Amino acid sequence: MIVLSTFLTAFSLSFLGSIPPGTLNLTALQLGLEKRTKLAVRFAFAASLIEYPYAWIAVTFEKVITSSGETERWLQLVAAFAMLLFGILNLRSVNSPKPSSLSGSGLRRGVIMGILNPLALPFWIGVTAYLKSLGFVTLKSSVEVHAYLLGVFLGAFSLLCATAYFAQRMVLYFSNDRVVKRVPGFTLIALGVYGLIDFLL
Repeated sequence: MIVLSTFLTAFSLSFLGSIPPGTLNLTALQLGLEKRTKLAVRFAFAASLIEYPYAWIAVTFEKVITSSGETERWLQLVAAFAMLLFGILNLRSVNSPKPSSLSGSGLRRGVIMGILNPLALPFWIGVTAYLKSLGFVTLKSSVEVHAYLLGVFLGAFSLLCATAYFAQRMVLYFSNDRVVKRVPGFTLIALGVYGLIDFLL
């Protein structure tokens, strides 16, 4: 019962935590708008799989990492630059008839962007610390830890697949889908600029 509760808690928070605009879900949105379903699913699988080791690091070293306030601040700066970079790459892939260097394989693209996703580690450090403080999870056994990590993976995977699917449905209502396809890139750039301003202030 504890294992199932841990899994469902991680799944729910992973799904909900992937909703705010970020490098991964906006890329899944773009692939969906381009009607590249198989590529989007492969991307979602690879990107979500990378969340597994990130969440494991968060579970294992949560107390050590949270003891340093500067760590979170520098991760915020890395996140801002990463969003700017991926925003520019997204716009270039829409404007250019040739696919970008990250577009060839959904798995490769998912792995690269999953590894370079700087939001995953601080997010799961914060969530894990919060859940443990409230007693929602204990993570004292390896079975419970891996149930937690499996929930993290499947929650992110489900959200990314849903994003790509509903994006395909959404594009049917727009006559100029090239304009719609630029939305993820502009959103990422806006978030990156906001992150830089917040870091500097």
